[in-house]
Amino acid sequence: MKFKNFPMVPRVIFGRGCFNQLEEILMPRRINSEAPFIFLVDDVFETNPDFVAKIPLLFGDKIIFIPTDEEPKTDQVDVLVSKIREYTTESPSGIVGIGGGTVMDLAKAVAIMLTSNGKAEEYQGWDLVTCEAIYHVGIPTISGTGAEVSRTTVLTGPEKKLGINSDFTPFDQVILDPELTNGVPRDQWFYTGMDCYIHCVESLNGTYLNAFSQSYGEKAEDLCDEVFYNGKLSKEETQDKLMMASWHGGMSIAYSQVGVAHAMSYGLSYLLGTKHGLGNCIVFNHLEEFYPEGVAKFKKMKERHNIELPKGLCSNLSEQDFETMINVSMGMDPLWENAVGKNWKDTITRVKLRNLYEKM
Repeated sequence: MKFKNFPMVPRVIFGRGCFNQLEEILMPRRINSEAPFIFLVDDVFETNPDFVAKIPLLFGDKIIFIPTDEEPKTDQVDVLVSKIREYTTESPSGIVGIGGGTVMDLAKAVAIMLTSNGKAEEYQGWDLVTCEAIYHVGIPTISGTGAEVSRTTVLTGPEKKLGINSDFTPFDQVILDPELTNGVPRDQWFYTGMDCYIHCVESLNGTYLNAFSQSYGEKAEDLCDEVFYNGKLSKEETQDKLMMASWHGGMSIAYSQVGVAHAMSYGLSYLLGTKHGLGNCIVFNHLEEFYPEGVAKFKKMKERHNIELPKGLCSNLSEQDFETMINVSMGMDPLWENAVGKNWKDTITRVKLRNLYEKM
């Protein structure tokens, strides 16, 4: 049996206020004064001049504010790459992503496509990237997605929602500063945190489970319990622990996979544009058949934080809409295999998925 030799993030700094060290971290990576750093920044910070002033711009460095109302798309990556190539004739010194999962995924994808030919949609899948990406840094400002540590960048393309999964995807440097999560809206904090919790449940209950993924998954789940279930932490402790839960939750997928909630939420996202964390919560809420204990705890956490999930998302969909969602979902073979085994198609039928979607 041949085992996968996975890459990991080679450098990470953690600590409250460590964002202030960004300049000294980037300085040795500057190729020359003509090769700028490109900062992709969540546009929520565009009206926060104090934060923007902390971004260490030198020479021809450029900030591009990224709208995050929608999930990241392959054509969005192509537009960003084109814009960067028009801005500088030199290859950039690096890409720095500052934001949530959307910005993390875009930063990773842009870094890959700056050294790759063609369009981003051509690289959706596993191990299709052949060229090393340019230097890229991830700085999460919300915790839960695990995008800061994963080897994938999930994108919605013209035909599917699927990640660019490759050895060149992970960040070269990650900066984990819990202070950057100040001001996250409560609902978004919960949905994104639950993305981490659902990672753990799907990994720990999957057929791919092994000691590597189990060790990370169990720790992430324990941290999620402390944050969302026990409710006895200070604000600072909550921020610190959820940031580390996100890291461990992302790592738990390296030698494992996610499962039913992610496979079906991809369908929601592709058709309706449902944000990833929210979509996972909407789907997971109906998955007692697959994850009885995990769903029961999720519902208790939802009650404790007074979260009301949207209802009726699929109430007015056409037959073609349902078919589209089911096609996207059933295209996620590794996720279904992890969830129910190699013969998953014997039990996961189109009728079954249709019935589940109708509940949402």
